[in-house]
Amino acid sequence: IDVPRGRATAGALGGESAGVRFIRCDITREADVSSAIAETIDTFGTLDILVNNAGVNTYFDATTMTEDEWEKVFAVDLKGAWLCCKHALPHMRDQGAGSIVNIASLHAFMTNDNMFPYAAAKSGMVGMTRSLALDFGKHQIRVNAICPGWVRTQLVDEWLELQPEGKAAEQRVLDQQPLGRMATPMEIANFVAFVASDEASYLTGAALLIDGGLSARFAN
Repeated sequence: IDVPRGRATAGALGGESAGVRFIRCDITREADVSSAIAETIDTFGTLDILVNNAGVNTYFDATTMTEDEWEKVFAVDLKGAWLCCKHALPHMRDQGAGSIVNIASLHAFMTNDNMFPYAAAKSGMVGMTRSLALDFGKHQIRVNAICPGWVRTQLVDEWLELQPEGKAAEQRVLDQQPLGRMATPMEIANFVAFVASDEASYLTGAALLIDGGLSARFAN
């Protein structure tokens, strides 16, 4: 966990004087999650929105991936989101309102070779979203999944660096994009903010693609 970066980000957003606090949390550890959510409620008095955004890219052969590697991948890409929901939902239920946004992926709908088991984890995120939306809708809690396509993030840069064709790999990706470019993180963040907000008050149980039209290109 990059604590200095987290604190720097909170400071750049105005810090505690602006109602922003960085809380260190390992989402794969239930005690950490429980403590972080309790501290959040103690600090702000309520918990209105949860965004599950943690994730890791994975590249394994299904026949050689070890059980330990599988557990580590799903601990971040799926279990962590469940733990955050587990400890946020009771508070949202008590207050009779809340919005959860799970960051899934285009890979939940279509994927590339050599992306195992990332697509499996993100498909699980979409399934969890649907289940929670149905189970907690009666408490006016909305649960949705955002499924981005290519976004210029650290994870994407790391993937591009692994490609043997070098810069040609990035151009190959860009050539597939109907808009001719990747999304910026801010474009995804703006969409998440809308889905989490009261402006989307009748939206729940949805898995929303924001992929610049890439899935339209390959639609059946």
